[in-house]
Amino acid sequence: MTRFATIAALCAAVSLFVGLSSASAERIERSGNVFHVRLCSAPAMPQVARCHAHVVTDGFGNHLERAAVHNLVPAGYGASTLQAAYGINPAGGSSATIIAIVDAYGYTNAESDLATYRSTMGLSSCTSANGCFAKYNQAGVKGNYPRQDTGWAQETALDLDMASAMCPNCKIILVEANSPTYGNLATAENTAAALHAHVISNSYGGGESGSQNYESAYNHAGVAITVSTGDSGYGVAFPATSPHVIAVGGTSLFLGGGGRTETTWSGAGSGCSALYAKPSWQTDPLCTKRMEADVSAVADPQTGVAVYAPSSRFGSAWQVYGGTSVAAPLIGGIYGNNGGAVNYGQNPYGATSALHDITSGSNGSCGGTYFCTAGPGYDGPTGLGTPNGNSAF
Repeated sequence: MTRFATIAALCAAVSLFVGLSSASAERIERSGNVFHVRLCSAPAMPQVARCHAHVVTDGFGNHLERAAVHNLVPAGYGASTLQAAYGINPAGGSSATIIAIVDAYGYTNAESDLATYRSTMGLSSCTSANGCFAKYNQAGVKGNYPRQDTGWAQETALDLDMASAMCPNCKIILVEANSPTYGNLATAENTAAALHAHVISNSYGGGESGSQNYESAYNHAGVAITVSTGDSGYGVAFPATSPHVIAVGGTSLFLGGGGRTETTWSGAGSGCSALYAKPSWQTDPLCTKRMEADVSAVADPQTGVAVYAPSSRFGSAWQVYGGTSVAAPLIGGIYGNNGGAVNYGQNPYGATSALHDITSGSNGSCGGTYFCTAGPGYDGPTGLGTPNGNSAF
């Protein structure tokens, strides 16, 4: 699956768009020549998470959408391009490996939208009928789902699509929390673990204050729990600061000339936790507590990914997404593709030769330290680097 060189090519085809949503209430941001807005509103109170997904828009914040019936996939990277970029064999993984996606609120058309993505991308069918897909509420019941919130449903579509792209053979379950409170998300997290997930992907976060009461929900031995580090630049977020998860930062991924070039995405979160102890496998010198990130993957909306997702409460369309919400399920899918033993976030620290070190870019101001500035070896925004195959996971 190819992508146009710039967003200009996407805009040139505007006559083929389904239409433009009303202007977003979110602040319009810009990466290179690409405009984008956040999909989830900022929480109005503490201990509530927001999702870390961004959607590409025009300069006025209108979402750019394409109808599936025209089979016009937008300019974002598709499954085969992502597999090739990160050296992932799509034949890896198996139906014995379960990837759980935990998000807030409901998503009525999750299964049918996922089917559109997978069929368009040439991936095998993943449905409830063939046992590949299942949806649960936070109590582990197939039914009595929470109400749909369009922004969080779009986030969920992104998560399902990226996990599918990296591990087409894995079984996928979706666990829907009643709301994005830390308590409800923790309940959904524990449910995902109880349903025997090998991987649990989480693309959301919030402040650390008061999070200690919920951290145990992200402590499940033998389970790869991936968490996005954020989309507001330098600064920490929970649950990415839990010492029991794999904190996933973000890059800008440029492809061409037979290779890839990656730099730090300026929006990716990073930093030193104020609360949580440093895991034994982290040895960076300046942070005495938990440091994020551990690893990273594409997140910049300028080099975003193609997703089939709700465009409103009543329909779905192809769109281009970014944010560390791309990176967390992508890395989760690679853990599923590997399918091996997991020791919290330690695995990549013992396999740095199987990672691509990101050495340039910054996500903020930190006095030039590795907390926010990429360089050789470990750094906060991109961790140990991005995947070269699945052996580090």
